[in-house]
Amino acid sequence: MSSSTLIALLLMAASGVAIAVQGPINAMLGRGLGSTMAAAAVSFGVGFAVLLALTLLIGHGSNLTRLGSVPLWLLIGGSMGALFVFSTIWSVPVLGVLTTTAVLILGQLVAALLLDHFGAFGLPAQALSPTRLLAAALVVGGVILSRL
Repeated sequence: MSSSTLIALLLMAASGVAIAVQGPINAMLGRGLGSTMAAAAVSFGVGFAVLLALTLLIGHGSNLTRLGSVPLWLLIGGSMGALFVFSTIWSVPVLGVLTTTAVLILGQLVAALLLDHFGAFGLPAQALSPTRLLAAALVVGGVILSRL
């Protein structure tokens, strides 16, 4: 296994932990502020400040000047992140952390299957195999079991 593969695996595992922990922390923030929308805005603002500081710290600040040269539709990713943060803040108190995370993963898997199948965004196409469909079906089972 290459070192970059190992780093990617560890980084994504740590991100998975962060997603699980972020939900209840942000839900508490929402209760404290009395608004899930305000909590999402604060969470995104803090995230923006951290990323901007890191961008400047590692010397990539000048890359931000190229923002005007990218297609506008590429900026939709930020709104998708906002949807994720708001949805998590709202859903964790209703569904719990386990079910919220399981449904999040299910949504990611369904989208990933479709993106792979159609070769979206210039990715190489990957067939919808029975094994890949079974992987998503097992997560559906996990969602169901998490609610029993």
